[in-house]
Amino acid sequence: MDKQRVGVIFGGKSLEHEVSLQSAKNIIEAIDRAKYDVVLIGIDKTGKWHLFAESAYLLNADDPRLICLDEPIAPITISFGDVGGQLLHATTGEVLEKIDVAFPIVHGTTGEDGNLQGALRLANLPFVGPDVLGSAICMDKDVAKRLLGLANINVAKGLAFRRTEREGINFSDVSRELGTTLFIKPANQGSSVGVSKAICEQSFEAAIDEAFKFDHKLIVEEAIEGREIECSVLGNEEPIVSLPGEILPQTEFYSYESKYIDDDGADLEVPVKLSAELTEKVQQICLKAYQTLECEGLARVDVFLTDSGDVYVNEINTLPGFTQISMYPKLWEVSGISIQS
Repeated sequence: MDKQRVGVIFGGKSLEHEVSLQSAKNIIEAIDRAKYDVVLIGIDKTGKWHLFAESAYLLNADDPRLICLDEPIAPITISFGDVGGQLLHATTGEVLEKIDVAFPIVHGTTGEDGNLQGALRLANLPFVGPDVLGSAICMDKDVAKRLLGLANINVAKGLAFRRTEREGINFSDVSRELGTTLFIKPANQGSSVGVSKAICEQSFEAAIDEAFKFDHKLIVEEAIEGREIECSVLGNEEPIVSLPGEILPQTEFYSYESKYIDDDGADLEVPVKLSAELTEKVQQICLKAYQTLECEGLARVDVFLTDSGDVYVNEINTLPGFTQISMYPKLWEVSGISIQS
């Protein structure tokens, strides 16, 4: 059989650009070349698409602080219409490559929120991961948690505010409803970008202003006292769930730096030691959340496990990181599926 050509799409305009480059590097190195040819499609920080050579697509590839795109072969666009998967030279219109399936690993806004998935749909190009609806739902933390609540899945109590409501947001009113320890998050960002913890009026006001730098909508949530547990999910009609793992942050909370930059920012217990009963409970709730939010392909589900055994879904990451310290591949490794599988 002829080998399929996989177009790995990485980079992007979001604040998670460098994380995407790290994820792409690990995916590209893991793909079985006996079965697949790989085409490298990098999106720069202005949103322009480029074709790259595998021999020279990253600079400072082993430094998460300095990693960046190398010089591309050519600027490209995807052909829309009947013929799917054609990559065209953006200036001359010359056909450069044709791919059979896309593997988008563009984290954050424009890559993980349904925009990229919609473009691939219009190009008649099959792709890895969730479709437009699941991507869009999971990116918006406010919408996602409303739907999870309707499915009787525990989530932290919270309030959503838009930038137009800024003057009416005050610590006194919010803390009366949610408590005095609060987490403030942009509604449409991932990887803890713009997330702050607030314990007083001063830190609350600063956190609100910080979150609004990244989105027009934010959510304020109560603090849940519990262990940070994650499961990887894989599949479409009959998805499977990995063994759970635990995040043990060495900082105040699991920040962007802890996730992707600082190797000592968090300890990972993979798999976490839980009773068989609790393990199954966590897995079933992660599976229910995955299906409730119309996820497909792959996702990582993050939950809090309280001392009383209650499970609260925190968020679902529909294109989880594949860096050297990312939980998604680590959880599958201990569950019997390696990244090379």
